[in-house]
Amino acid sequence: METSKFFPIVETQDEGYQKTFKNCAELVPTLPRSKGWWLDELFQYQGFWMSSFPIRGSMLINDHFKPRPTDIIVATSPKCGTTWLRALVFSIINRAAFDFNDHPLRKLNPQELVLLFEGHIHKDGSTSFLDELPSPRLLSTHIPYSLFPKRMTDDTSACRFVYICRDPKDVLVSKWHFSNKLRPKEVPPLSLEEAFDLFCKGVSHYGPFWDHVLGYWKASVESPKKVLFLTYEDVKKEPLGCVRKVAEFLGVPFSQEEENRKTVEEIVKLCSFESLSNLEVNQSVAKRSERPVSNSNFFRKGEVGDWVNHLSPEMVEKMNQITEQKLQGIGFNFH
Repeated sequence: METSKFFPIVETQDEGYQKTFKNCAELVPTLPRSKGWWLDELFQYQGFWMSSFPIRGSMLINDHFKPRPTDIIVATSPKCGTTWLRALVFSIINRAAFDFNDHPLRKLNPQELVLLFEGHIHKDGSTSFLDELPSPRLLSTHIPYSLFPKRMTDDTSACRFVYICRDPKDVLVSKWHFSNKLRPKEVPPLSLEEAFDLFCKGVSHYGPFWDHVLGYWKASVESPKKVLFLTYEDVKKEPLGCVRKVAEFLGVPFSQEEENRKTVEEIVKLCSFESLSNLEVNQSVAKRSERPVSNSNFFRKGEVGDWVNHLSPEMVEKMNQITEQKLQGIGFNFH
């Protein structure tokens, strides 16, 4: 039984899991730590700041997960379009199985259809839950690329990653709003200035943000058949082209018949921020014990450039300088 103060109790009879739990429980207290964005603590693990739960999830994936060639991993840094990307990939992969007027996305939040990898690797105290999922398994993650095992990232593995990132100024603003929704009412709100300072230092969930982006960008350049790299800005500008690009990457391009039926347009419409945010299921404010976040918390504005309404000129200048320094010479920027 898991007894560490850093983790919820998990019952398991799996000796391998018990060993990983023990190793993680001994490791976490030794890591550099910082206060989190709500009430959690963040720990610096292999160069990235994470709470204890995804650290253990990452260790469980490395120690126990058996990838399949058909696995699809939807990857993002938090607040970069995770909900949209989950909905999109689910719709593309399952487009022949559902009618758009009676689609699962109209009844369930994308978080319930594309499960968080580092969360569900804990489920039932073994890999049995993930092992029993039918192929192709569609999973979501915030874990940095460098933290995945080689059996998932080297060229002998056929599992694929679809990654999306966003202008860090918009990421900061979105994360700041999201974090304050999660803070208990009796706790003072996190100020924008404090959030800005933490973000620029790299102390944010799965951060530093720029290192997270760099890991997936470099992987997409080195292994373009394994990692597809998208930006939220491109998606908003050219949604039809991005949907076709994702389908092509996943090996399920749209047929001429589907093009004639406007299937791509139907997917864009179904997965748009306006459509998803206005569904009754996504306006729910109810919270569950296993996920203390309501569906409505995942939707705010979905706009590009909302940072202009929040950040001072000094903040913008500093953020742009950090971004230019971090991304210099790699062949990619957010402009």
